[in-house]
Amino acid sequence: MSTDHPPAPTGETVPTSQGEARIGWHPAERPVRVLALGHGAGAGTGTRDLLALARELPRHGTTVALVEQPWRVAGKKVAPAPKTLDTAWRDLWPALTAPGLPVVAGGRSAGARVACRTARELAASAVLALSFPLHPPGRPERSRADELLGTGVPTLVVQGGNDPFGQPDEFPDGPYELVEVDHGDHSFHVAKRAPVTEDEALRVLTDAVVEWITRQR
Repeated sequence: MSTDHPPAPTGETVPTSQGEARIGWHPAERPVRVLALGHGAGAGTGTRDLLALARELPRHGTTVALVEQPWRVAGKKVAPAPKTLDTAWRDLWPALTAPGLPVVAGGRSAGARVACRTARELAASAVLALSFPLHPPGRPERSRADELLGTGVPTLVVQGGNDPFGQPDEFPDGPYELVEVDHGDHSFHVAKRAPVTEDEALRVLTDAVVEWITRQR
C-alpha cells in the first residue's frame, strides 16, 4: 500500500428537487474514475466502511465522492421512500460526472439499492453494493433480488456473513460478483468472540473493492 497521502477532501453542496445534498470529495492525485457512495437509512456517510474506502481508494486512482442525501442534510431522522431517494440521486448525478471520468455508482444498504435501481438509466460504469439488503430481517420472502439483478453493469456485492438483511448463501446466482466478510453483520461489525477482528474484517472489504474496481474501465 502506498504511503503517499491523497489530497485533502473537499465539500460541495448540490441542490436537488428534494432539497440540498452534500458531496464529500476525496480526490485521487491522478484519478481514472469516480466512486460515488450513498449511505444507508440509519446513518450518514460517517460509517466505518465508507470512510475506509474514502481513505484507501484515492491511493489507487479512484476519487471517492461520499454522498449525503437531502433528508440527512436537513437533519431528519427517518429516510423517505425509495422513489424519493432515487429522485435526489438522479438530480445530483451531473455533479458526480462533472470531473469527466467514468462513475461507479455505489452505497451501503439503502444507498446500494439506489445505486442498483438507477445504474442503467444514469449510465454508471459499474455498481458497488455494500451490505445489500436482500430482504427485511426475518422476511426472506420479500426479496429485492430484482434490483440487484437489473443493474445492467458490472456489479460487486460485499456482504457480511452474519447480515440479517441477507447472508451470502441466500443470494441468487446472477451476473455479479459477491465477496463475503466472514462473521460481519450489516455494518461489518464482528462479535468479540469471532476469530477475526473488526480491523481484519474491514481490510477484507477494502482489499476486495480495490481489486475489483481497478479492473473496471
